[in-house]
Amino acid sequence: MKSALTVGANADLGVLDLLAMFKPRVMSLVVFTAMVGMIAAPVQVHPVVGLAALAFIALGAGASGILNMWWDADIDSKMRRTRNRPIPCGKISAADAKLMGLWLTGLSIVMLALAANPLAALLLAITIFHYVVIYTIWLKRRSPQNIVIGGAAGALPPVIGWVVATGQLAVEPLLMFALIFLWTPPHFWALSLYMNDDYERAGIPMLNVVRGDASARWHILGYACALVPVSLLLALGEAGGPLTLGAAVVMNSAFVYGAVKLCRNGKSAVRTRYREERRFFRLSLTYLFVTFAAMAVDSMLRPFLSGVMPL
Repeated sequence: MKSALTVGANADLGVLDLLAMFKPRVMSLVVFTAMVGMIAAPVQVHPVVGLAALAFIALGAGASGILNMWWDADIDSKMRRTRNRPIPCGKISAADAKLMGLWLTGLSIVMLALAANPLAALLLAITIFHYVVIYTIWLKRRSPQNIVIGGAAGALPPVIGWVVATGQLAVEPLLMFALIFLWTPPHFWALSLYMNDDYERAGIPMLNVVRGDASARWHILGYACALVPVSLLLALGEAGGPLTLGAAVVMNSAFVYGAVKLCRNGKSAVRTRYREERRFFRLSLTYLFVTFAAMAVDSMLRPFLSGVMPL
């Protein structure tokens, strides 16, 4: 009997290849922001429920990554950044990757509903649908605004984490959503600027490919400025605190300054420009990590600082 999962005739899908199918870097960011959303919620989650929920959120993120690789197998083979993924290398067929992704999608949604609540599972389903269908299949190859609209998928995990804890929506998780939604375009436009040749070769209409590098840099600055009020509102709200406020001030200053440098260096030598763009890309990762980590610490310290010890 033929197994449900087959690999290339001369290939061996090892553990590392299987892990790569789940896009571990993206998955770790999803799990981290979902965990912070859970921690920041005003309701404590039982550790078993919390760990199970994070596991199924991670599974859903992995399923999204697999389905993304299934659809993008043709363009992945043209890009230096992605050509060593298991499907372009022939270690697993696109059809088998699709089957794996669909099974894991269904499993993650059902199990999150059982472990937490139906609303959290519904939000996970929306996240996967938005990433796979709206972003990957519809927008990625058609619009320079692909990452703007598609960024909503990456912004939902903290909302899911909050809903796991509370069973309902609130202003605070929506501000977390807004923060990641506004952070996503400058993060990925910085990546597309220094990987410009890859995106041109694959025919992906990133903003810099369609409208030029200067337009992408000015858009990065605009989004960096838009992040300032959202992060301050989040820091001053119930999910924030002094550490979140300090992180917002420091990281927004660095982020806006970095975006201004990108605009100023637009006419510099190509090697210098792309060095700045790689630096800004790394700064964007630090921005999100520091902001959410500060929020998590503020939330964990709040019961002690208020004199009310958790049961």
